[in-house]
Amino acid sequence: MIDEVHIETPLGMATISGDKDGIISVSVTKESAHSPSTDVPSHLEGAVLQLQEYFEGQRTDFDLSLNPIGTDFQKKVWGELLKIPFGKTVSYLDIAKRLGDPKSIRAAASANGKNPLWIIVPCHRVIGSDGALTGYAGGLWRKKWLLDHENPVKQQSLF
Repeated sequence: MIDEVHIETPLGMATISGDKDGIISVSVTKESAHSPSTDVPSHLEGAVLQLQEYFEGQRTDFDLSLNPIGTDFQKKVWGELLKIPFGKTVSYLDIAKRLGDPKSIRAAASANGKNPLWIIVPCHRVIGSDGALTGYAGGLWRKKWLLDHENPVKQQSLF
């Protein structure tokens, strides 16, 4: 049985779904018909806690059982995304090269865009080869927020 919980984040209401085999998806919406969950199934407690710690600046990686639904190729791409360190970015071309075929850049970008595990599988850390923030299912403003949140060097105000 797949369970679902809802938590407030600085970027909107997050929905976490999963079962005893792992977390299936994490998504965010600006507006939600749901209130934050008060009853969290035991197999989703870790995801709720770790996401809260991430947003509080107390967590830089996740230690969860994941069970996303996707093709073998998508799962390979998502596996590569998991290797991108906190506070770092790579390009779509870098991902394609890591998969062994630079020509697979479009397929890799497509799989990146279908990542069902928002933040946990850090697709927001993939940018254009020129450094531009490109495509993000949650909106570019969320991508920028996440990259700023993870940036180890915080810009100081002069005034």
